[in-house]
Amino acid sequence: MFSKYFIGQAHLNPLTQAINIANVTFEPGCRNNWHIHHKGGQILLVIAGRGWYQAEGRPARELHPGDVVEIPAEVKHWHGAAKDSWFSHLAVEVPAEGGSNEWLEAVTDEEYNKLK
Repeated sequence: MFSKYFIGQAHLNPLTQAINIANVTFEPGCRNNWHIHHKGGQILLVIAGRGWYQAEGRPARELHPGDVVEIPAEVKHWHGAAKDSWFSHLAVEVPAEGGSNEWLEAVTDEEYNKLK
């Protein structure tokens, strides 16, 4: 169901229920669409591979195991694997009353292929 918001294949493994934490693994070249977490934000804990995170209007940030990305609520962003590497992170949704996730447009091949 969530794969319609990704280019390429990603694998989602929910880990907890009290707080929404999932292990997300991206195949090489896979990335999710631009999206916004309303009210609660998100934290990414990188556990394997090499990937990317980008907030709208900012340069993309290369990610490696041990990196942590704190994404405030209402920030349009995307994340995914490098072209030549698998990539895994734990995605933690910051709890917030009335929190939601809004999926937006895909990251274009043109945007993605500019990344080294």
